[in-house]
Amino acid sequence: MLGFLSAARKGDDGAATQYLNTRLRGEPAAELARQLYEVLNRRLPARLNELSDRPEGSLPFPAEPNIDLVGTISSDSGNVDILLERVDRKKAGFFWLFSRKTLDTIPELYAEVDTASVENGFIKFLVETRIAHIPLSQWLGFFAGLPLAYLATGLLNRFLSRAVGHVRRRLRGKPELPNPEVFPGPVRLLVLALIVRWAVSTITLPLLARQFWSSTINVVTIAGCVWLAIRLNGWVEDYIRRRLGRQNQTGALSVLRFTRRASDLLAVFVGVLVIFRLFGMNPATALAGLGVGGIAIALAAQKTLENVIAGVSLISDKAFRVGDFLKVGETAGTVTAIGLRSTRIRTNDRTVVNVPNGQIATASLENISLRDQFWFHHVLGLRYETTTSQIRSILDGVSKLLAQHPGVDGASVRVRFVNFGASSLDMDIVAYFSAHDWNHFLQIQEELLLQIMETVQVAGAQRSLPSQAMYLAGPAAPNGSVANGLPQRPKQAETVGDEAGGAKPKRRRRTSTVVPRAHPAAGSL
Repeated sequence: MLGFLSAARKGDDGAATQYLNTRLRGEPAAELARQLYEVLNRRLPARLNELSDRPEGSLPFPAEPNIDLVGTISSDSGNVDILLERVDRKKAGFFWLFSRKTLDTIPELYAEVDTASVENGFIKFLVETRIAHIPLSQWLGFFAGLPLAYLATGLLNRFLSRAVGHVRRRLRGKPELPNPEVFPGPVRLLVLALIVRWAVSTITLPLLARQFWSSTINVVTIAGCVWLAIRLNGWVEDYIRRRLGRQNQTGALSVLRFTRRASDLLAVFVGVLVIFRLFGMNPATALAGLGVGGIAIALAAQKTLENVIAGVSLISDKAFRVGDFLKVGETAGTVTAIGLRSTRIRTNDRTVVNVPNGQIATASLENISLRDQFWFHHVLGLRYETTTSQIRSILDGVSKLLAQHPGVDGASVRVRFVNFGASSLDMDIVAYFSAHDWNHFLQIQEELLLQIMETVQVAGAQRSLPSQAMYLAGPAAPNGSVANGLPQRPKQAETVGDEAGGAKPKRRRRTSTVVPRAHPAAGSL
């Protein structure tokens, strides 16, 4: 097809007739070639990019494998198929030529073609004048007509936006409302494609010019659709972002942004594949290359993908939110940001730690901010000199104190004498109570601890300090018995001279020494 059109456009009748499967020779064959060129140039639909470049053709008729369809031309007597047939030239091989059936209808079609509109006047000058083998009409239309038409749609959008905005402000009574965008950029591109398509269908242009503008319209339409899809993704993202902001689900914003970008890339990729298909390229090769490249990228970015998938899982599970106090392994702090790759935590030392989401997903995660009650648990140690009545009084007083407190869960109160310790009588105090935050919990705990101390003081008891008693052995009794209930060593007399020179026995005294172990921590019971 391109070979015939090129030869006929240049006026090379000898080369043009070689593409015809006809018995005519000489001038009749050249005249038939010129008529065929005029018919194709004026009436054939601009779908040259859909023709097959395979040697066997596109095989539109399975029963006739040597026939291929170029297009269909409408005439007064009905539609006429422009067919090519594969002819065996023996030693020269197979060639695709215009079929004899098609060539028989060319004289009748040529009589219907009205070429006056392009053979004279300004349009003829634009079509026949060429720069770098490209008609001047295409240069002017592409570099001047399309930008001016798009600028015109922009001016129309500005005018209509101001008019609609003025009406909306008057109806709602809100002068601060902005002007809406009636014709966004992608819509203006689609309108421009419609205008160009209408102009091409109205003005009679040569086949190659119509093919050029048809391809341009298709590219502009695809670009407008991709752009519109990206704008729609942005509008949907803004709407969902506002809803998530009202629900305080800030962690989902990272997934939302990732989804929006992935959707934009998908729209661009689909648009590129459609353009490849439009120009006769097979997108299967691109998809296969993309699959191999995707596997390579996935292997190279394995850790990154692991963190991204873990981040999506954590955000969808709502394991924590921004502002929660977490403990991940040995890291504890407040969550300041939740990303797809990592989570940012500010520790109590005011440092910032970026923990990969993959580690958080596999580690033991403790969300301290999600606890519903605070645990009040202390062990009160009393001295061994404390009497039974004092212990009962303290148990009863502490139980009533906790049960009467407004923030304490009464069902969780437990005050029990539980252990004879090494240096104290241990009393276990347990209760759960509600608090707004950690500072509020410390305030309530401080109040309760002071009241417990008052209860112990009122009962006349004292808290025990960790201590140890050491007993040294005293002198043995004369009969070898045990003095004061302790085993005694054999008595040994030690003589000391007196004024008379006599000797008095000196006896050992029993001593008891208390050696403190260590000073207890301040404020502990």
